[in-house]
Amino acid sequence: MIFNVNRICGRSSVLAAVVLFVMTLPGQAHEVRPAVGDVTVTAEQVRVDLTVTLEALVAGIDMAGLSDTNESPLSGYYDRLRALPPQELEQAFDKVWPRIAQGLVFQVGDTRIVPDLAGLRIPEVGDTALPRDSVLVLTAVLPTGDAPVQIGWAATNGPLVLRQMGQGDDLYSGYLTGGALSDPLPREGVAQVGAITEFGRYVVLGFEHILPKGLDHILFVLGLFLFSLQMRPLLLQVTAFTLAHTVTLALASLKIVTVPAEIVEPLIAASIVFVAVENIIGGKLGWRRVAVVFAFGLLHGLGFASVLGEIGLNPARFVADLIGFNIGVEIGQLTVIALAYLAVGLWFGRKPWYRAAIVVPGSAAIALVGAWWVVERTLL
Repeated sequence: MIFNVNRICGRSSVLAAVVLFVMTLPGQAHEVRPAVGDVTVTAEQVRVDLTVTLEALVAGIDMAGLSDTNESPLSGYYDRLRALPPQELEQAFDKVWPRIAQGLVFQVGDTRIVPDLAGLRIPEVGDTALPRDSVLVLTAVLPTGDAPVQIGWAATNGPLVLRQMGQGDDLYSGYLTGGALSDPLPREGVAQVGAITEFGRYVVLGFEHILPKGLDHILFVLGLFLFSLQMRPLLLQVTAFTLAHTVTLALASLKIVTVPAEIVEPLIAASIVFVAVENIIGGKLGWRRVAVVFAFGLLHGLGFASVLGEIGLNPARFVADLIGFNIGVEIGQLTVIALAYLAVGLWFGRKPWYRAAIVVPGSAAIALVGAWWVVERTLL
């Protein structure tokens, strides 16, 4: 009798942990996206056209490590700002501009220079469920000499993509997080970044797009994991998924295939529901399952491409950067599978109640989250 009680308690604890983990993952209608700064450096001046979700800056949301603004206690204020017409949002911005300006870093050597706000463009209110991209035009006069300039902003503002404007295919593009500064941008020519360094940055970027930012991709991979603990089914599914998203990632990055996010994101959510429901039904591994996973991988590749679209790939190192990003994605996916195995598969995978207590409830929780995302991304 004591054994049965302990076994029941063990099942309940594992089930509660799985359901709690999945159900607390936030939706992504308010996903934190990186700001994008187009930088022009001359002998006398630096200019940055900064495309940004202005409402998050005005609200003062701490976006360091944040994947969704719904996680912030200021999310309600942020949502109200999204509904303001341009003139009213600009008035709210003017009041907090001194605070925002303190978080902007323009640095020449050891000297920090203060940028001026040369312009602000705020679009009219559209779909308030989607981010509104405003543009800040920042300029700063550079001190005499030829010392390069570095640009960044506070970690609390979230990730920042900097793209050097100019002629040629070897223009600098940097993805900055944690308050990091860009590489030194020369006043003549372009910043030189080593091929290995750049490759490593794209590996990290791909990994970060899975962990911790890719919640929908994490749930899909967990759905593949819960289908079977046997190596062959898991390997076939992951391989099909990998090949598929590699194809569409390359095609979308080359602008050969372009599908609006309004179509891709709900379909990605629907793919999560499908694999989770099939886990519950108890489908067997066959070419149909592999083909379905491959088809869904094509969709997820389009989702990955949206990240590279914001950052941009160096045309001179397009293939290497694309491979680096894809390697990072794969490492992220394998990490998810490894963590899931260490959490439940290793300890409970051979238990007779594994499917009833882990696979079915876990898949049900994943399906519910995916179904909510379908509704959120289409109707709300």
